Amino acid sequence: MKANKTWLIVCFALLYAPIVILIFFSFNSLESTGVFGGFSLKWYQSIISNAGAHKALINSLVIAVTSSVVATLVGTLAALGISKLRSKAFRSTVMTVTNIPMVNPDIVTAVSMAFLFMGTLTGLRFLKGDDTVDMIALLIAHITFSLPYVILSVLPKIRQMDVSQTEAALDLGCRPIQAFFKVELPQLLPGILTGMIMAFTMSFDDFVISYFVRPKATVQTLPLLIYSMTGKGTVTPDMYALSTFMIVAIFILLVLTNLASTRTERAARRQARKLKKRQEANK
Repeated sequence: MKANKTWLIVCFALLYAPIVILIFFSFNSLESTGVFGGFSLKWYQSIISNAGAHKALINSLVIAVTSSVVATLVGTLAALGISKLRSKAFRSTVMTVTNIPMVNPDIVTAVSMAFLFMGTLTGLRFLKGDDTVDMIALLIAHITFSLPYVILSVLPKIRQMDVSQTEAALDLGCRPIQAFFKVELPQLLPGILTGMIMAFTMSFDDFVISYFVRPKATVQTLPLLIYSMTGKGTVTPDMYALSTFMIVAIFILLVLTNLASTRTERAARRQARKLKKRQEANK
């Protein structure tokens, strides 16, 4: 038991030590990651007035939120469709095709999408401009590689779903669409939220695919901005402050999501008990 606890502590230390160090040095008064010169908030003040970082952050959020919402809607419908397939061989084939974007190295997906958009979206630049076309290309690319994560998050919840509750709702007079929204959707919601968070995280964090898909570098996302700073050797500590803001925001989002999932599961259980009681009373 002691050995297991020791290994657990070591694993968590390796995972979270870089994050703790980043947060610690975001309060450093010096431009150094090795020497702490005293507590200061100047890098937080600097990032608030950094227009380039603001624009890159907004672009990243717009792309991540839009792509995750679309991927969640399409992925949930796809998971429902896959679960209804009767042929096991066809279902297995569909799942294999679905998993290809996850198994493929990012560089392969990025290069293939770069060639795709090079040929299909070039003409739109004369009508819409570089910024709009690059944003459309990035959105399509991010939706494409986010979809499998949503499907794989929703499918287990579909398999765990109690079919008898849907049947009880239909017996009590609900139409299929009403049964879906009142009975099935609350049970699927934790998986849908998990898939959306995964899609948002993958999109917000993506660098390789965004770098190749964006041919003229007109749309700057946060990972691309940090990479450009790294190439020039001009990464400033205000990026530590921005990263700290994002870490805190993601932590709060995860806490709220877990609370929402817990409440949804409790509501689904209460709804199931009510349906069973009403069904038994009608018998």
